[in-house]
Amino acid sequence: MVVDIGGGTTEVAVISLGGIVTSRSVRVAGDEMDDSIISYIKRQYNLMIGERTAEQLKMEVGSAMPLETVETMEIRGRDLVTGLPKTITITSDEISEALADTINAIVEAVKVTLEKCPPELAADIMDRGIVLTGGGALLRNLDKLLAEETGMPVIVAENPLDCVAIGTGKALDNIHLFKSRSSSAIRSRR
Repeated sequence: MVVDIGGGTTEVAVISLGGIVTSRSVRVAGDEMDDSIISYIKRQYNLMIGERTAEQLKMEVGSAMPLETVETMEIRGRDLVTGLPKTITITSDEISEALADTINAIVEAVKVTLEKCPPELAADIMDRGIVLTGGGALLRNLDKLLAEETGMPVIVAENPLDCVAIGTGKALDNIHLFKSRSSSAIRSRR
């Protein structure tokens, strides 16, 4: 099973024998995480921050689960009451809280896809685990949370930001294999 958490969407797919057995796509991913952080800061502190600050918070102190040692980060934004610049300190626990709904939607997409998976492949997934790719895979403790929620091993791909490009390159290098496979599949259907 591969879970690709990009900027705009999260793609969840069970792959077997070079094809997709079942998949799900949800419009919840990294951008939604940033928006959740912006909304949280606005609601809790009457402070407007930009997307860059939200992403920085997500990357530096963000976590899918509360951390053992709380981390903090100072941020600047525009006070919505006075209209003046303001500096506040945000904790990693606050960012975890801000991300909770978005993370839960991703976890739910994984669970729904697993439920659609044929029983034989579910056993393979139990053995091989779930692979996380995309920028969202870099969110701290997302792998641990998914492992807890699914009871399956979860690993973050070696280069999660580049996996899609690397995989596409390999597919193009071996396109002759895909052509022969699809031709034989068409012949067998006749």
